[in-house]
Amino acid sequence: MKKKLKILMLFYSPYQKPRGYDYKEEFSDPDNMYTEKDVLLTLKDLGHEVSLLGIYNDISPLFEEIKENKPDVIFNMMEVFNDQTHLEKNLAALLEVLDIPFTGASSGVLYLCNNKALHKKIFNYHRIKVPQFHDFARGSRVYVPAKIHLPAVIKPLCEEASRGISQASIVDTADAFIERVKFIHQNMGMDAIAEEYVDGRELYVTVMGYKPVIVFPPREMVFKNMPQEQPRIATYKAKWDDNYRKRWGIDSVPVKDLDQSVLENIYYICRRAYRVLDARSYLRFDLRLTQEGEVYIIEPNANPCIARIDEMAQAAHLSGVDYKELVQRVLEQAIILNQQARLKKKAKS
Repeated sequence: MKKKLKILMLFYSPYQKPRGYDYKEEFSDPDNMYTEKDVLLTLKDLGHEVSLLGIYNDISPLFEEIKENKPDVIFNMMEVFNDQTHLEKNLAALLEVLDIPFTGASSGVLYLCNNKALHKKIFNYHRIKVPQFHDFARGSRVYVPAKIHLPAVIKPLCEEASRGISQASIVDTADAFIERVKFIHQNMGMDAIAEEYVDGRELYVTVMGYKPVIVFPPREMVFKNMPQEQPRIATYKAKWDDNYRKRWGIDSVPVKDLDQSVLENIYYICRRAYRVLDARSYLRFDLRLTQEGEVYIIEPNANPCIARIDEMAQAAHLSGVDYKELVQRVLEQAIILNQQARLKKKAKS
């Protein structure tokens, strides 16, 4: 499937701009919208016709664009709406109603991945290992459940990109546990989840496709300069603060020292978890690998960053899939799934 496509590239903008705005100024800044720039240039390099549409808090331009210039595919890069990350799934649901092929996860998969307790319950049911956990709704009694052994990691229940996670999120006393849960309730206005801390290596595994399901080689977050006794977790600073990353020698690198049996087990678990979620696009699993070789899923990330420098593209490159081919595969998967959905609908009618 190499024909020229008319593509609407839909993405989050921190401000509402009119249709037709070219975002040249934003794309010229290497620290601003670099993912969108990578995808745009690649789509054009592939020979596709691309229109840009940034959305902040008004979806009416989307309806106008589709009515006047209906695309073959929507390249969906919406991660936030009106500064609210949990509305990502709502935008995907809107695209589903429009019945135009769009890239990335379905609204249902986005919902499951965003709720850190819900996907863990599903994985537990299917006997896929996750840390012991307990979620705390705002207004509920906060205590340390007997099933959770300290230390634990306290996180917002429905938040992405490690927002709300810092070294203070790791607690090893009951008082600190209760205090951190209340901090998330009161300061972030969110429900919270407590997860038993799993000591081990922090691995990232990207899974893509539907039939077949492809697992890309794992990558690892390393903490070269961090004291041995300090817990290693992917805090917000560890992911996004360049000075902090440099100070502690934090980097993402290919994993090269795993036994083949351990590697095959990781691939097997990630394929199972991907299918359990009914994911049919692309998804990254954050894992913990213990010294004993046990694999725990910390969380799945639907629609992970697809920039050239990020985990997914780097992992794909390790398996021989260059960036142009990766972007083209994302497009083709969206079209194939839409065609299958239409055939199912036609067969039922």
